[in-house]
Amino acid sequence: MDSPGDPEGPRPPGGDGPPGGAVETSRRLSREQIFVLISAASINLGSMMCYSILGPFFPKEAEKKGASNTVIGTIFGCYALFDFLASLVFGKYLVHIGAKFMFVAGMFVSGAVTVLFGLLDQVPEGPVFIAMCFLLRITDAISFEAAITASSSIVAKAFPNNVATVLGSLETFSGLGLVLGPPLGGFLYQSFGYEVPFIFLGCIVLLMVPLNMCILPNYESDKGKHSFWKLITLPKVAFLSIVITSFSSCFGFLDPTLSLFVLEKFNLPAGYVGLVFLGLALSYAISSPLVGLLSDKMPHLRKWLLVFGNLTLAGCYMLLGPAPFLHIKSQLWLLVLILVINGISAGIGLIPTFPEILSCAHENGFEEGLSTLGLVSGLFGAMWSVGAFVGPTLGGFLYEKIGFEWAAALQGLWALTSGLAMGLFYLLEHLRRRRRYGQLWTFFPPFKIWLVGDQNNILYPFFQSEDLWALCVSLLDRHIYGNSWVVT
Repeated sequence: MDSPGDPEGPRPPGGDGPPGGAVETSRRLSREQIFVLISAASINLGSMMCYSILGPFFPKEAEKKGASNTVIGTIFGCYALFDFLASLVFGKYLVHIGAKFMFVAGMFVSGAVTVLFGLLDQVPEGPVFIAMCFLLRITDAISFEAAITASSSIVAKAFPNNVATVLGSLETFSGLGLVLGPPLGGFLYQSFGYEVPFIFLGCIVLLMVPLNMCILPNYESDKGKHSFWKLITLPKVAFLSIVITSFSSCFGFLDPTLSLFVLEKFNLPAGYVGLVFLGLALSYAISSPLVGLLSDKMPHLRKWLLVFGNLTLAGCYMLLGPAPFLHIKSQLWLLVLILVINGISAGIGLIPTFPEILSCAHENGFEEGLSTLGLVSGLFGAMWSVGAFVGPTLGGFLYEKIGFEWAAALQGLWALTSGLAMGLFYLLEHLRRRRRYGQLWTFFPPFKIWLVGDQNNILYPFFQSEDLWALCVSLLDRHIYGNSWVVT
């Protein structure tokens, strides 16, 4: 929160510019912004297709090669572990390496590794096969994180007033990749064997590399003086990091477990197993841009979207099996319905986290530029990776020990805990602000309403006009404390 002695004085809500700035930016995109959108969409689509293609058939193939369920879960989970480590490095040194180079190099290596993954069926079974799986997954994780960290930073740099809207819209391509990956992979596997899905998708990613080399702008920025440690130790950022970890662990939990559960419970062929993932990915892809737009238009709702999304996600995982204590029979239509609600709740709770972290960083003295964007992008990726490692690793272990139903219920408990913790934090923050600034009654015709809060939560809904905003600031100057207002 800005201190009472903020030298810049009062600012319009919703960012550093006037309320109309975001609308103006969204209506007229520059050529550079269009190219940024194309590049970011290409990496989101390609990377998520390559990532999700393993779900329908790789666990079964790995079992044939002598890998246990726990080992399969660890193969999925190691991707996230090294994703986490790479996030911290690339986020910190984004300005040193260069955002464009990091983006293009990461995409190239990711495509090449995907092609190599298709040759694993030629590797002898046992320890050699398992070791090669780990090696390729680790390399893919590092290259993928390089591209995604650079992409998020470039997008936030190109669209400073519409971060949530643009990132939410780009999640449509992530969701599309998750939608297309499993059914396409299952179809190609069923029709042509193990190699073709990986070689086909890997080549598509490699073909995107020269396109992005030509169109992606090259942003320069000064080196920042802040660190990940200062960012993560901000209380609000720490709680938001827990929320991100919770969502990613819930997604990662499904990778090694859902396909095996569906095959065992409903006896579906591999090609149809991929369609089960469709409900989750498609609903997430559709809801994300809508949530992003709502988050940018009404930033005071972000906190409650986060809490609501977490609590809804917890309920979804309790019903995914469903949990044995609910005494509900497992049915395919119910599973697909819960996955659809799961995707919507993930969009509601996850999309507002990035602008919330970025806003908190700026409020606490982090400079506005590519260096801070790199830190926020790296932190987001790192926390996502922690959950994506724990989710499949613990999920594979629990599936083997206690079955899918109880394992999913335990996963839902994590989401429930993070949602309640985030809600409690926001409630305490609200009470602390009220105690700090007190309650003042001032006659301000024609409004005879008792209002207590800050610029995002109170003034913005009433004063959409920039001129009216300036008038209110001048009339109520004696009741302005930093960036917080108490008006009637």
